[in-house]
Amino acid sequence: MAFTYQTIANETTSEFKDRGSKFIGYTFPVETVEECKAKLKQIKEMHPKATHHCFAYRLGTDKNNYRASDDGEPSGSAGKPILGVIDGAALTNTLAIVVRYYGGTMLGVPGLINAYKSTIKLALELSQIVVKEETQLFELEFDYHLTSVVNQALIKVDAIHYKTDNLLFCKKEVQIPLSKVAMAMDVFQKIHNLVFRKIFA
Repeated sequence: MAFTYQTIANETTSEFKDRGSKFIGYTFPVETVEECKAKLKQIKEMHPKATHHCFAYRLGTDKNNYRASDDGEPSGSAGKPILGVIDGAALTNTLAIVVRYYGGTMLGVPGLINAYKSTIKLALELSQIVVKEETQLFELEFDYHLTSVVNQALIKVDAIHYKTDNLLFCKKEVQIPLSKVAMAMDVFQKIHNLVFRKIFA
């Protein structure tokens, strides 16, 4: 049985205004915490004069990997509402960032919660929601002359190339759909001088 999950297929941007404050929302499909950090850094560099860069993400099919940040806003007024919108849409592998430019009027906690939620809801309305199959990460090690054989086998099991090091002794990290893992193990065990092992996150 294949395990599936919902995520977004594209990056989106939205804008929301309330009593002079401007909120700019961004959503990103992501796979790792490192990707989330890189995207947050990118947005901070785009908006160095913003007063807050609040965010939340949910990762993984078990949905236990998450974080929410208020970035100086009152506790629970930004990050948690953003995460609530992600969870309300039953999404994972999703990062949402809201940049705020303070407009001179305090909104209060209810006003902030509404602003951050509304900004990300608007962004997600522009997102394409897709259903993906859960995958397992594997590492392959093999001699360079086996490259063509290995690549054909990867196509056969619908593998997604994650990382490749092409040296005299090649290494590949690939994601394989759970429904194809048994087939992959059978296929790769038949290729001599190839190491095929599961990577545990």
